[in-house]
Amino acid sequence: MLRQIAIALLIVFAGCHGSRGGLAQQPTPSPSGTLKLSNPAGWTEEKPSSASRVAQYKLPKVADDGEDGTAVLYFFGQGQGGGTAANIERWVNQMQQPDGSASKDKAKEETLTVNGLKVTTVDVSGTYTAEMAPGSGTFHNNAKWRLRAAVIETPKGSYYMKVVGPERTMAKWDSSITEFIKSVEFK
Repeated sequence: MLRQIAIALLIVFAGCHGSRGGLAQQPTPSPSGTLKLSNPAGWTEEKPSSASRVAQYKLPKVADDGEDGTAVLYFFGQGQGGGTAANIERWVNQMQQPDGSASKDKAKEETLTVNGLKVTTVDVSGTYTAEMAPGSGTFHNNAKWRLRAAVIETPKGSYYMKVVGPERTMAKWDSSITEFIKSVEFK
């Protein structure tokens, strides 16, 4: 009798392993689809330099600017990459103000709906001080730069767009950056 009870308990525990409330959970299908966007005229599409980069562009500089602007679209996977507020805060903190004031007080944040997707954007100018490569310990120190970024929430997970460059170059491409953000669709 004890042997039968022990076997019955083993069967019950084996059937419940990894589930809640004794009911086996069915795997949740992951949403299908990808983020679609329109490549802006005048931007130079580049081969993404890492697996987490979905798209990468160069925004050609205006005369007398020392560098081109860059636009990168990241996707890390469903539930990866951090929340919207944390990313906005991190991006804003990559810009320092010449007068020492807080960049968060100068940043313009907006939330909008684009083709059914929640998009949160931020726009801030100052001295760009982001790390050159994750873990490198070397940092940009680019005065008079502008950062525009967006978190695009899709059923598959969030995509993260970051566009940075010298202020005059960014001003030249300002409307195409806005059009790029407003072109996103999830299909």
